[in-house]
Amino acid sequence: SSQIYKVSGTPSDCVHLALTGMLKIKFDLVVTGINFGANLGDDVIYSGTVAGAIEGRFLGLPSIAISLASWRGENFITAAKVIQKVIPNIKTKPLTNNTILNINVPDVPYDKLQGFEITRLGSRHASEKSIKVSEDIYRIGDNGRENDNAQGTDFYAITQNKVSITPLQIDLTKYNEMDKLKQWVF
Repeated sequence: SSQIYKVSGTPSDCVHLALTGMLKIKFDLVVTGINFGANLGDDVIYSGTVAGAIEGRFLGLPSIAISLASWRGENFITAAKVIQKVIPNIKTKPLTNNTILNINVPDVPYDKLQGFEITRLGSRHASEKSIKVSEDIYRIGDNGRENDNAQGTDFYAITQNKVSITPLQIDLTKYNEMDKLKQWVF
């Protein structure tokens, strides 16, 4: 008999609560998602799904964010089969403990996938302008068009009906700017 829990919070809140005492279970792995809609390129900066996986990594567990790269959402079973193929590797071929996997799955039947690709994050142009809906309501503009969608990026893999697996790291420090900043006068 499975139990269902509800948390009014972000995906990282859910992971934090589950791993720090709300549930009396020992976990081996954190999987966030299957997310409805892609988390490609710069999207990972804003992604609750990726943030939940990062929280799992902060709390000491291997962590994976998985998204169905579509708003149609017709083939969640494909993403479920993908994660079932990925999970056994976490134990047999572990990654370094500061790695989070960001997986995006094309919204196609499993037998239409063209394989798996290890990718890097692509990037987008700036988002579209916000739209005034009424006197005090604005709608945030759509994501910008793809800027870097070259071969080897997560964007490209999805266009080829390949599963994109991107290893992410948490440290966003731009080390090559540190010496220049030390020259600033404060």
